[in-house]
Amino acid sequence: MEKAVITVLGNDQVGITAKVCTILAGQNVNILDISQTIVDTYFNMVMVVDIAKANVTFEAMGEELAAAGDAMGLKIKVQHTAIFDAMHRI
Repeated sequence: MEKAVITVLGNDQVGITAKVCTILAGQNVNILDISQTIVDTYFNMVMVVDIAKANVTFEAMGEELAAAGDAMGLKIKVQHTAIFDAMHRI
């Protein structure tokens, strides 16, 4: 299994989760865990996904998600879990 962390941040609106999940399904990326929170009007989502069987490169996955985020006024980032873990170690 090869894991990545996807973060989504921006103003809440209808269809954010649906859009991200649709893109991931099209890329053959499996969602392992998902957490989302809305504070006031701000939407925050963190997903852990398995990218081992993805039908696109890691870079292409990130670019498609970032483009979708830009179109919706959101910031969407993808990081390998190893990098994510290293960045958030205390």
